[in-house]
Amino acid sequence: MERISPHQFMTLGSAVLLGTTFLPIALIVTGVGGRDGWMSILPGFVMGIPYGLMVLSFLAQYPQKNLLQITEILLGKWIGKIIGIMYILITGYFGGLLLGQVGNIYEGSIMPLTPFWLFCLGALLLVFYLVSSGIEVLARFSEAIFPVIVLALVLNLGLSIPRMEQGELMPILSEGIKPLLFGVIKTLPFAMEYTLFLTGILTFLPTGKQEFGQLKREIWRAVFLVGSLDTMVVLIQILVFGPTETVRIVYGLLELGKMVEVSRTVAGVESIFLGVWLGAAAIKIGAFFFMSTWGLESVFNLKGLKWNLAVGTVFVGIALGFTRAPNLITEISLVDNYVILPFTSVWILALWGISRWKKGAGVQ
Repeated sequence: MERISPHQFMTLGSAVLLGTTFLPIALIVTGVGGRDGWMSILPGFVMGIPYGLMVLSFLAQYPQKNLLQITEILLGKWIGKIIGIMYILITGYFGGLLLGQVGNIYEGSIMPLTPFWLFCLGALLLVFYLVSSGIEVLARFSEAIFPVIVLALVLNLGLSIPRMEQGELMPILSEGIKPLLFGVIKTLPFAMEYTLFLTGILTFLPTGKQEFGQLKREIWRAVFLVGSLDTMVVLIQILVFGPTETVRIVYGLLELGKMVEVSRTVAGVESIFLGVWLGAAAIKIGAFFFMSTWGLESVFNLKGLKWNLAVGTVFVGIALGFTRAPNLITEISLVDNYVILPFTSVWILALWGISRWKKGAGVQ
């Protein structure tokens, strides 16, 4: 059985949580929170910490079992199967949408003449290699690539500082607290995506008492690190573009890269940044690929190369159904807000409550 260390758990979890969020998050929170939208990101991410800790609480009681298997134990075989099927459908569909986002961004930004499907196939091959190599390889890959992603983000934001207009941030809280609450709600689905990944990776985590304490701390670290990075991404975009333009631009961070020019010799930073972003996208798509295969194995006992190929085919098929950016962005938002958020939040909370009740009542 493969095992990943607490540090690998943190970097892999951070990479999954960050994933593709730093590209659309400014548009999302500014659209509902205005110029104060950046203030809602960290609270929204932090609200995901209790759910992560709830998932980890099952690790000591049910070692070497993921949450789908634990659901069958606590709720019965048929309810467990139904939840497992929903899990497979959600993770498979959303993973395909994320794969389509790779093709959409590359085709629309730096290689408009290259066919959309070629980007999707190239990204899928990288994902398929990582998945076929196992979760430990994906964790090591995240250890190598995540610091580079953070460095690229900081570099992109730092080089944009000369273009900031401080007046774009004023006045603060001019519309009250209500828009911030809407911003928190819009940010919550990102935390639920991370929680959904935790439900499957339980099987590969160390079960020692000391390691368990480290795993809980790593959840806090991952959430605060990614939340702070995304907050800076949104804040810089608002200061450079203003709230109105931030909402209009779909991928504002790429626009910042196009504007960067260092001593009239270094330009086109967005091309370099997109190369780094591919690694981030591969980790997140790989995570959803793993979730789909874990679901197939847990619910139907289906595993092996042919089922990995089947999942990959489904991913590509879904991606090819959303070649236009507006349709893709709308679909991702709908799945996030109306499928992943309610499904994950209700499932985890209900299962944790039932587990606590059975434990207190002495029911096996």
